[in-house]
Amino acid sequence: MVSIIVCTYNREKFIGQCLDSIARQSASSDRFELIFVDNNSTDRTVQLFNDFKLNNPELNCRYFLELNQGLSYARNRGIAESKGDVVAFLDDDAIACEDYVSKLETVFAQSEYGAGGGKILPRWETSRPDWMGDFLLPLVSVIDLGNQQKEFPVRKYPIGANMFFRRSVLKNVGDFNTQLGRVGKNMMGGEEKDIFNRTRAAGVKIGYFPDIDVHHIIPQERTTEAFIRKQALGIGSSESARTRTSFFAYLNRLVTELFKWGATLLISLYYLATFNFSKARMLCRFRFWVTTGLITKQ
Repeated sequence: MVSIIVCTYNREKFIGQCLDSIARQSASSDRFELIFVDNNSTDRTVQLFNDFKLNNPELNCRYFLELNQGLSYARNRGIAESKGDVVAFLDDDAIACEDYVSKLETVFAQSEYGAGGGKILPRWETSRPDWMGDFLLPLVSVIDLGNQQKEFPVRKYPIGANMFFRRSVLKNVGDFNTQLGRVGKNMMGGEEKDIFNRTRAAGVKIGYFPDIDVHHIIPQERTTEAFIRKQALGIGSSESARTRTSFFAYLNRLVTELFKWGATLLISLYYLATFNFSKARMLCRFRFWVTTGLITKQ
């Protein structure tokens, strides 16, 4: 059985579309369950879930309230309450393809991969900003590594809007680090990178499966410079928290940041040469904000 875990916090505007995509699955309802984890929402989340359950009585869906604030706490609660051999995570603003469950079943039955992620396609609420180049798309949880199934490149990993694990792998590598990840409205992260780093360290293959796709809603407020700045500072702070556990880990991360600056400047030069000035400017500002968060622990 596949367990689909949806964690949410005050996203009544989008949660209905996510839930509806789960109700439209081509797989029979006995082959999957929905674990819905509410992380102390104060909007109409509970009412919307109750309405969804009432309108879809055939679905195995359960509601849990996680009082510890933080996405990592919510995800860990979902893991603890779920029963499937495959554990999949969908963001509350992600819309799954109709054969999401069926393809997950096939992948884990026919491959040696222990974890993975699929393609995440953007669904812009307004339009993509001119200054958002392809290298910044992961900031809005967009991922597209092509149309061929393959192992994730070493320095890349699945994104939380569409990621999945064998339960046996999670039992081996442990839960999400509750010292990392978003809490309320802050922009901390790093918990996904951390768990996939531990997964790789355990010798588990992480697959990219383009056919297991979702559409990710990108609201207008996430396409502003102010949001990108806040998110970039959060990324830097998260990397600081993740690596300051040891002097050498943090030093290695600082060295990595220097290489990232080198890549940023090269890409920016390309943008300038092709008259994409706004993309060059934003890419450099993003890197500056990440570095600021990394050094100052914003």
